[in-house]
Amino acid sequence: MKQGKDVENPESRFFTVLLAAARLPGVRVQREAYLRSALARHCSEDEVRRAVETTPAAAGITVEVLEKVANDSIRYETAKVSALSAAAGIPGVLALPATVPADLAQYVGHMLRIAQKLAYLYSWPELFSGEDVDDATKGVLTLFFGVMFGVQSANAAVGKVAGMMAEQVAKKLPQRALTHGVVYPLVKRVAGYLGVRMTTQSFATTVSKAIPLLGAAVSGGLTFATYLPMAKRLKKHLAGLPLADPSHHRVGDEDIVDGEVVEDHEVLVRPHAEQLGADSATPR
Repeated sequence: MKQGKDVENPESRFFTVLLAAARLPGVRVQREAYLRSALARHCSEDEVRRAVETTPAAAGITVEVLEKVANDSIRYETAKVSALSAAAGIPGVLALPATVPADLAQYVGHMLRIAQKLAYLYSWPELFSGEDVDDATKGVLTLFFGVMFGVQSANAAVGKVAGMMAEQVAKKLPQRALTHGVVYPLVKRVAGYLGVRMTTQSFATTVSKAIPLLGAAVSGGLTFATYLPMAKRLKKHLAGLPLADPSHHRVGDEDIVDGEVVEDHEVLVRPHAEQLGADSATPR
């Protein structure tokens, strides 16, 4: 009975899908390897090294370069989204929980890949550090998905988390804020919203509503056309945060070296959103 109740719980349903997709082979993106490969064609060896050791923003990688690399990664991942009818052939699909449809796990897996790549380009830390997915990573990925779906409270929450990290010049996610602190209620709210929609019948409809211009054109399934705008939405949001701005990693004439300010000056951080807006859609 308890298991049945968990399946019916929208929040639990979403986390079940998220964790199942995260365990599929090829879904996790290693930060250092990705940054070295993605930046190599556009940056010097020293810039790439500093981007890996600190962040692309702290390394002074220009906004223009990050924009180009991000767009290249989005195009690459979008091209990899195959027809969902082929989902049964993906490696590891037999290990999925019975409650997670293979096509849904595949789509979420592709969303996870682009979310990681964009996060690393725009100066977020390594998200997967071990075999298990810790609660902070689960929380921030939930918020990233919320941004992709156009949930306004997710935008505000991601902005708060990024602001905390920028203020503290942090190299790790703020664990307490994402698991017990001010951001945690929003994580649960976004997870519940996504969980309500994460069924084989309604997930495609939710995606189409997140991309209004597509309308009924995608109501029959999840396609190439839904993935691209969602990835671009996340890119735009992450690129606009203080964490991604190279100018926030310079204080006066002093640089940030190895992730720390040389002199004790105040770093001005402007929250991405002053108020937590209502979700673009409220679960019914």
